[in-house]
Amino acid sequence: MNHSIVTADRNTHLKVGALALVAALGVALVGFSAHVDDSAISMGGAARNGPVVKAGKVNRFATRFGFEVR
Repeated sequence: MNHSIVTADRNTHLKVGALALVAALGVALVGFSAHVDDSAISMGGAARNGPVVKAGKVNRFATRFGFEVR
């Protein structure tokens, strides 16, 4: 059994390369299968019939350095 990758023979290097390739393919398949629906992308994540929020009146407050708008 080879305990070091430096002193490993050719067969061990091929096994490590094959295992890395299989792992990379597995990660890619999981990424492709976890796709997002097209409807969520086109809507931008917002609800279509959500409430409309209008801006309120601008308030000015006196501070130590002048006026502050909130």
